[in-house]
Amino acid sequence: MNLEALCKEAGLSFYDDELVSENGKKIYRVYVQKEGGVKLDDCARLSEILSPIFDVEPPVSGEYFLEVSSCGLERKLSKIEHFAKSINELVKITTSEKEKIEAKIVSVDDENITLENLKTQEKTTLKFSDIRKARTFVEW
Repeated sequence: MNLEALCKEAGLSFYDDELVSENGKKIYRVYVQKEGGVKLDDCARLSEILSPIFDVEPPVSGEYFLEVSSCGLERKLSKIEHFAKSINELVKITTSEKEKIEAKIVSVDDENITLENLKTQEKTTLKFSDIRKARTFVEW
C-alpha cells in the first residue's frame, strides 16, 4: 500500500503517520498537507479512500481507529524530508546533548540542517542525527 499515492489521489500530500495508544485504544493517524491548507472535507475524502483499503489490508494488527488530520502549522519534524519541506520556517530543536535551539531553517541536505539563530542571525549547521526532538512554531 502506497500512502503517498493514495493521498495524492485525494489531492493531498502525505506528511507522516503514527500509531498511538490513548485511553487504551489504538489510533492510527495519517497526517497530510495541502497548498492553501487542509480542510475537513479533505480529511473526510481521504478517510473514505483509506477505510475500504485498510479493511482488506490493515496498516496495524488488531483493532484500531483511523484518524486523518492536517499536520498543522506547528508540527513535529522527525524525518529529514520534514525539515526540507519546512525551509524558511521557525523551529524549536532539542539536540541529543539537550541543548535547546530556536531558529529558522535555512537549508537542508542529505544529513545536515542549516539554521539561522533568531537572536543573533548567526548560521549554524546541525547533523540530523544530533537532533533529538524538533517542532515548527509560529510567532504570534
